[in-house]
Amino acid sequence: MFTTCEIKQLQAQPALSVRGRAAVQNLPVLIGQTCDRLISHLQGLGEAPSGDLFVAYYNMDMQDLDLEIGFTLSQPLPGKDDIQSVTIPAGLVATCTYTGPYEYMAPAYEALNACIKENGREATGIAYEYYLNGPPETPPEEYQTRIVLPLNTPA
Repeated sequence: MFTTCEIKQLQAQPALSVRGRAAVQNLPVLIGQTCDRLISHLQGLGEAPSGDLFVAYYNMDMQDLDLEIGFTLSQPLPGKDDIQSVTIPAGLVATCTYTGPYEYMAPAYEALNACIKENGREATGIAYEYYLNGPPETPPEEYQTRIVLPLNTPA
């Protein structure tokens, strides 16, 4: 199940993240390990995560995903080693919120792509998933994921 897709303007958002590559079957372990590292880094700064966990997908090659795992922040904070201080850029996006197990998200992506086409827009090819809740506290049928597809600026 997913909310109605909408096109809207997002503001720039500071974040701490780690960029890497992985096969889709390795994502749960990689995301867990990266979250632990990010939280440890934040604690070392005397901070706690102040925003959502996200994964940015720069391609959709399920055996070699180019991705970025991070937390959004209320203010920029310094990175360390491969933990980078980044800014998720402002811009026009297509977005919806999906509820349910991660492996059944495809219809939400299909609806977003249809919304983009209906509005005469074009996606950049990057996809952000913001995990609003998740394991182990939440059962899979109640997982909430905000999907955000940045759009190209018209020429």
